[in-house]
Amino acid sequence: MAATTMSVEQPLWQALTGYRVATLLYAIGLHVAYGEYAHPLGAHLYMVALAAWTACTFGKTLSAERCTLPFLAGDLAVALTGIVLTRYVATSERLAEGVTTLPSIWTAGAVLGCAVKGGWRWGAGASALVGAVNLLARGGATRETLHNVLLVCVASIAIGYVVEVARASERTLARALRIEAATRERERLARDIHDSVLQVLAMVQRRGTNLGGEAAELGRLAGEQEVALRALVSARAPATGGLSGTGVGTGAHTDAGPGAYGGAGPDGGGHGDEGDHGEGGDGPGGTVDLHPLLAGEASARVTFSGPGTPVPLPAEAAHELCAAVGAALDNVRRHAGADARAWVLLEDEPDAVLVTVRDDGPGIPAGRLADAEAEGRMGVALSIRGRLRELGGTAELVSVPGQGTEVELRVPKHD
Repeated sequence: MAATTMSVEQPLWQALTGYRVATLLYAIGLHVAYGEYAHPLGAHLYMVALAAWTACTFGKTLSAERCTLPFLAGDLAVALTGIVLTRYVATSERLAEGVTTLPSIWTAGAVLGCAVKGGWRWGAGASALVGAVNLLARGGATRETLHNVLLVCVASIAIGYVVEVARASERTLARALRIEAATRERERLARDIHDSVLQVLAMVQRRGTNLGGEAAELGRLAGEQEVALRALVSARAPATGGLSGTGVGTGAHTDAGPGAYGGAGPDGGGHGDEGDHGEGGDGPGGTVDLHPLLAGEASARVTFSGPGTPVPLPAEAAHELCAAVGAALDNVRRHAGADARAWVLLEDEPDAVLVTVRDDGPGIPAGRLADAEAEGRMGVALSIRGRLRELGGTAELVSVPGQGTEVELRVPKHD
């Protein structure tokens, strides 16, 4: 899904556009109210040119793409021309009083445009140029002139620095979002592989070993491919064999025997396509009732309990939650023993849906889950916790050796 993003500097461009219009009106107001000039025609013609330039370039400061270098150079040229022209059109009395230049504070807009476009260095350069021309045009440094020049300089450097920081933050955020998207996609693919391909390879390995003969060789190759594929899924280098289909390894089999929650076991069964739980969904955009979906997991050794009222959840979230429950029950079947029983409890809370899967097996030895994940057995990490994490929920696993295991899956409700 494509995400729409807005540049953090875009409000600055919009503010600059408004500033240029507002300061133009201010400069025209000063010209009309205090327009005592030795050569009024030159002043009038400049103000007309300033208004025309601002109107014609109105859209140039709406975004960084539109604000080109030729425009910035032209904007500065218009401002500097007005500053120099003031010396020749104003009366000597007004010049002695420190008359405001023809463009007045409109000049700051040209400097700020450079700062927003190119950062604090461009802003400093433009403000230094404007300050130097101001001092030359006035024939010296007065207190008011220095004050105005320093004010524009500080403002342009500060805004330019803020823009540079904002752009760096945007790039960092964009990079983080790309990494997150790639990680989520990798986890999704790894989860699908774990729930289907790895289980089939484990089954082929076990059945081939039991049959012997040519089937044993096929089973051995399947075991090597399972090891290599697990290493790829867990981002580790393959320990043996490869994904070549004919690779010859050390003959080591995948560790698919009983051991605790860790991934595909020797039976190779399970929920290869858990997304098909419950066939009464309303499509990807609708909601489904979790009750009948989870009730389908009930069997002679699995007891399901839930409320008597429907428990609606978005279709995609419901199927992913059912897939996580299926993965937990697969682990019970593989690792808790043939006589183990399991209980699935569905609870409809005000702000979340809670599903608890509990068994009466031997429990999980301390550190076994971390070891399984390091070996590339991602059953709990991907098929259960990974699914719940993508739904914005949590998966808590509590196990006491000799007292069974309890998996608590919580999915928040979204309006």
